[in-house]
Amino acid sequence: MKAGALLLGLALLSLPACGLRPVYAGGSKGPVATTLNQIEVATIPDRAGWLMHNALTDRLGRGGAEVRYRLEVTLDDRIDGFGVRRDNAVTRERRTLRARYRLVERETGTVLVDATAGSDAGIDVVSSEYSVIAAENSALERLTGDVADQIVARLARYASRPPA
Repeated sequence: MKAGALLLGLALLSLPACGLRPVYAGGSKGPVATTLNQIEVATIPDRAGWLMHNALTDRLGRGGAEVRYRLEVTLDDRIDGFGVRRDNAVTRERRTLRARYRLVERETGTVLVDATAGSDAGIDVVSSEYSVIAAENSALERLTGDVADQIVARLARYASRPPA
């Protein structure tokens, strides 16, 4: 019992040496939050783009900071049917939202981050067309939030790297 407690204590003491550090160290005045506040989200066309723009803007914040970066996002929103019955009626759909995003330094036009993010959701196709459309719209809203979270997490990781 004592040997196990000793090993656990030694393991806990060695954690700071592993190189892990909090991404949002310093809170709202830290380097990551400061960098994220300096990002302007470019206009994204269509309804999915409007939802994505709002989700990103909500997550990045804009605390009156000087805009140094522009985030350009291109979306691919698709609905594919599968689960076909004998009468060729679709019983299930998959909504897929993929985003290619680029973080561009406004002053120089240098692309700092060029990556993709994506998510998908399954939708049951029922006899009520209204219910299916509502489920498709609800799935799009959830997917934009998921993809926006992925984008912001990757931008935070970029912002937390040591300066070159």
